[in-house]
Amino acid sequence: MKFYDCRTAPSPRRVRIFLAEKGVDVPTEQVDLRTGAHFTDAFRAVNPSCTVPALILDDGTAITESMAICRYFEETNPEPPLMGTDARDRAVVEMWQRRIEIEAFLAVAEALRNAAKGLKGRALPGPEDYEQIPELAARGRARVMAFYDKIEPQLGTNEFVAGPRYTVADISALVAFDFAHRLDLAFPEAHRNLRRWHQAVSARPSAAA
Repeated sequence: MKFYDCRTAPSPRRVRIFLAEKGVDVPTEQVDLRTGAHFTDAFRAVNPSCTVPALILDDGTAITESMAICRYFEETNPEPPLMGTDARDRAVVEMWQRRIEIEAFLAVAEALRNAAKGLKGRALPGPEDYEQIPELAARGRARVMAFYDKIEPQLGTNEFVAGPRYTVADISALVAFDFAHRLDLAFPEAHRNLRRWHQAVSARPSAAA
């Protein structure tokens, strides 16, 4: 088994935090996105989509999406449960996980990839080139700020994003919001619940993974 990682990219960080919470160690190889290592023939053989993370199982099976990799480790290492404990709980966790991925994680990516000079002509990840659209960068920033407003009341009545337990939804939210902070998209001062939550999840040892 081998995990293909990039320490500077947000998507693999979700898996690293997940593994740290599970207490699972996996042999890892770093893929330097800044030097284009994900476009080499060697890495294309691992993941033709030219993205990280990727997990290669002992039988050669390739799993190349963050949440799919997390699902594999949830099934093979069920304790502690990070994707829910019963049908209801799993559905609620998945609901918030998807909301965060669509309304926060992808919104931050939209803001960054359509504005960063180093990503000119690379507005979307993968092997194809796409031109940046400045209006999408502005929209992405607005979407992030709107999601801060949406999640604030949820954290006012729940210790964690999906309820009383730390889950993969908290992992995705932490990574997305830390990613947003790199774009100077800070939490509004009035969002005390969001700030309380962020301080708590950032203090967990896994956050440094």
